[in-house]
Amino acid sequence: MLKESKDLSLRQGNARIAIVASTYNTKYVDGMLDAALAALTNAGVREVELVRVPGAFEIPVVTAKLARRKRRRPEAIICLGVILRGETTHADNVGETVSRLLGEIAVETSVPVIHEVLLLENKTQAKARCTSKKTNRGVEAAHSALAMARLIGGVS
Repeated sequence: MLKESKDLSLRQGNARIAIVASTYNTKYVDGMLDAALAALTNAGVREVELVRVPGAFEIPVVTAKLARRKRRRPEAIICLGVILRGETTHADNVGETVSRLLGEIAVETSVPVIHEVLLLENKTQAKARCTSKKTNRGVEAAHSALAMARLIGGVS
């Protein structure tokens, strides 16, 4: 029987994790960012490369650049953003495009891309997912990044 590892540490904290985070909807994105950084620190990760971009739409281009880099290529990239729906389909278009591109980058480069660019209906949902200590998606993103970095590292 296969045993699932609950250990989130990765090579004694030497994991190279990058975070690409939007500055749009800063209050919510920063809530996820702070939680992700704390979770990574608690797991023993000593260094995180942080890149801030203006909005969610800019996240894929920076993620692609990081994933294709030859030197100091991250073992996982966490993408954080918040898109709030409005009266038009703009949010849906941005969310769909970002999702598709992040998936393509991960498959093309074999670098795990942890997608926490959230498309939400309102600020109540954003608060629950981004600033809550109990259900913060930043913590989930950090745990997923470490698990996937370990998994991909073991498969190669």
